[in-house]
Amino acid sequence: MEKTSTDTLPLTMISSEERETICIFGTGDFGRSLGLRMLQCGYSIVFGSRNPRMSSLLPSGAEVLSYSEAAQKSDTIIIAIHREHYDFLTTLTEVLHGKILVDVSNNLKVNQYPESNAEYLAQLVPGDRVVKAFNTLSAWALQSGALDASRQVFVCGNDSKAKQKVMDIAHTLGLTPLDQGALRAAKEIENYPLQLFPMWKVPFYLSACLCVFFFVYCVIREVIYTYVYDKKDITFRLAVSIPNRVFPIVALILLAVVYLPGVIAAILQLYRGTKYRRFPDWLDHWMLCRKQLGLLGLGFAFLHVLYTLVIPIRYYVRWRLGNITATQAITKKENPFSTSSAWLSDSYISLGILGFFFFVLLGITSLPSVSNMVNWREFRFVQSKLGYLTLILCTAHTLIYGGKRFLSPSNLRWYLPSTHIIALIIPCTVLVIKFILILPCIDKILTRIRQGWERSPKFSESTVNGKTDI
Repeated sequence: MEKTSTDTLPLTMISSEERETICIFGTGDFGRSLGLRMLQCGYSIVFGSRNPRMSSLLPSGAEVLSYSEAAQKSDTIIIAIHREHYDFLTTLTEVLHGKILVDVSNNLKVNQYPESNAEYLAQLVPGDRVVKAFNTLSAWALQSGALDASRQVFVCGNDSKAKQKVMDIAHTLGLTPLDQGALRAAKEIENYPLQLFPMWKVPFYLSACLCVFFFVYCVIREVIYTYVYDKKDITFRLAVSIPNRVFPIVALILLAVVYLPGVIAAILQLYRGTKYRRFPDWLDHWMLCRKQLGLLGLGFAFLHVLYTLVIPIRYYVRWRLGNITATQAITKKENPFSTSSAWLSDSYISLGILGFFFFVLLGITSLPSVSNMVNWREFRFVQSKLGYLTLILCTAHTLIYGGKRFLSPSNLRWYLPSTHIIALIIPCTVLVIKFILILPCIDKILTRIRQGWERSPKFSESTVNGKTDI
């Protein structure tokens, strides 16, 4: 096993006079990594194995014994084996009696068993104090010193002293233990590592639906329409042109969707006249997904930038520019310079660059490593004030790009408007409502509500009587 460098050692070390022995049942990857981590922190480690003589790759300084012998050397035993092999513990009931058993196991599926592994362990050895912990960590995170992974450790158990002992161990390892309550919370803790992007599902589905919708919409308006009326085959646009039209639209809509629940929540508070009522579940979930929606929008914005940068090297663009140049040379005519067109073009590019810059800034500040370094006021300023500035810049970028074509009847194809008109519906709606909400006469009332003021006295009476939505 590769030796861990000194800069990955934990913040807390145990003096030689206070060396405590920890027993670990199991010599697999996780058990070895956890043992190495504890050795680095000053603990004395003894491994329990069914074949002590066959065990290898164990950390230097650790002792390996049989399960029965190892259990007698420590009051704290970490069970780093799978649930399917728990049955042998019933033969060690006398040796394990009164000891702290730390269950670190996980399952292969969510809710794979009726009860959690920790509760099952407590049923097998009823005389022991079972604690669930460390299952959200990986062997890699322990070997890397948890500097590049989550430091959070969820802990639960019925015995408060045993639970505190395990939390102290987690602190010594440089981790952050979080008390989740009684042992019945173990099932939720065990399901946590099995969740695959739980907060990303709705943003992913929404992004996929938007991409499919606008891609099909653009194909109908630009490819099929042109083939039917002009008998031209421009299917080559499916590779670059249409995706480069879809990606910025989806990015703008996702950015607007990030701030739309905020204005809806403000309208609800104004309508109810209080902040002491729960938002609808769909709005709560929507607000929790805003970070994921914004990051996906930033990803689509990046794709738009990349696709735009390759435009000059496309064959179609080079062919078209060559033909225009040759035609002007033959006819000895040139297009007159338009100052207004130059202004529109430069403004469109400048707004796009500024909007993308602030979009990237929003994405960076949403990362935990960055957001943890700023206070709440700074974070709110960036995500709210600069966020709306980003939305304004990106919306203006789209408006200028469309120019006069938005209102031109000739731009309609099969009575279908341009995709940019559809893309601007949500952003413009959010900006208009936000502008109304920041008017002094409305903002003053909204601020008072968020500070605890209530417009309806009936609600206060219902709260006192226990009738509340909280």
